[in-house]
Amino acid sequence: MRRVYMDHSATTPVRPEVVEVMLNCLTEKFGNPSSLHYFGRLGRRALDEAREKVANAIGAKPEEIVFTSGGTEADNMAIHGVAMLNQNRGNHIITSAVEHHAVLNTVKALGKQGFTVTILPVDKYGMVSVEDLANAITDKTILITIMHANNEVGTVQPIKEMAALAKAKGVLFHTDAVQSMGKIPVNVDELGVDLLTISGHKIYGPKGVGALYIRKGTRWRQSLFHGGAQERLRRAGTENVPGIVALGKACELAVQELDKEAVRLTGIRDKLIQEVMEKIADVRLTGHPTKRLPNHASFCFEFIEGESMLLSMDMKGIAASSGSACTSGSLEPSHVLLAMGIPHELAHGSIRLTLGRDNTMEDVDYFIENMVPIVERLRAMSPLNPDSEFDFEENCADCKISSSCHL
Repeated sequence: MRRVYMDHSATTPVRPEVVEVMLNCLTEKFGNPSSLHYFGRLGRRALDEAREKVANAIGAKPEEIVFTSGGTEADNMAIHGVAMLNQNRGNHIITSAVEHHAVLNTVKALGKQGFTVTILPVDKYGMVSVEDLANAITDKTILITIMHANNEVGTVQPIKEMAALAKAKGVLFHTDAVQSMGKIPVNVDELGVDLLTISGHKIYGPKGVGALYIRKGTRWRQSLFHGGAQERLRRAGTENVPGIVALGKACELAVQELDKEAVRLTGIRDKLIQEVMEKIADVRLTGHPTKRLPNHASFCFEFIEGESMLLSMDMKGIAASSGSACTSGSLEPSHVLLAMGIPHELAHGSIRLTLGRDNTMEDVDYFIENMVPIVERLRAMSPLNPDSEFDFEENCADCKISSSCHL
């Protein structure tokens, strides 16, 4: 059976070049980078070279990079670090309703610790208004954290304008660039941000490694962990040298190929969107129509549920994901889609298709060839479909099944 992977926003396969440098560290440069002997110096040199590659990829200085276990830790470090050190200046934090839970849940937790939180709304495309942000800033605002590009619908936020506004008001600005890194240009000076998060496994690196950029001079508390003096006292614990070296290589390759790959993926993405909208009825494209990631297409299908589509696609060898939270055991649809004003019943019928290095135009043909009959079959069975011949009273009235139901 043919296999088509369209879930690159969830994770990416590790590139062979990245595996090669990672294996070299596991076998040859295995020394603890804090050790003074030959093997430790090899590890330290590898660590320093990787830090320089990550910094170069985002236009930063090497000393502004702190390595972490991934995007979630980096988001937590950024938000907690600013909040805790700046309490004497204010207690107000601003974020948006469509952030990743690594940001939203961190900010909400601080809200229970005496901080005041403003969660900005978004428009129907998932875009935050710069005007809304300006109106939300007070003399107590110490941090604004808004993602660069949304993981569920692909909308790219006007970070440059927002960060400039924050700077003019003397407020620190953090952006989660986990999804945008490697897909669109990410340069900390051009964006004007003070803190920025990236993750290895979204750019063909390994899982379990990420980085936080902290602009020199930013008021940020030292390590959240108690331990050694690693990462210039900013993140205690022996560095994951193989993972960090792999992250450095992944960043280097991503920047080298970004322009050419963005053009290629945009072509495939546009064909995918066009084919879905033309060949399947009652479908809504979610996210901004043009200000979106080049590899990202997301839709809501009326009368059917996202998990049913995913299971059916998987049986045809197609991997994707849903904006619905059903797969995590929740009956609630995506908070992102709800924030965009999409009704509950439609939000449950969402799927996200995110492309990568190995995807081709032929993959789009294969997807459409299989997706059209999948949608037709599921709609014919759906009790939500007014044209369905499915007998809900006979088949579903006494059913106890919820998240595992294919309907």
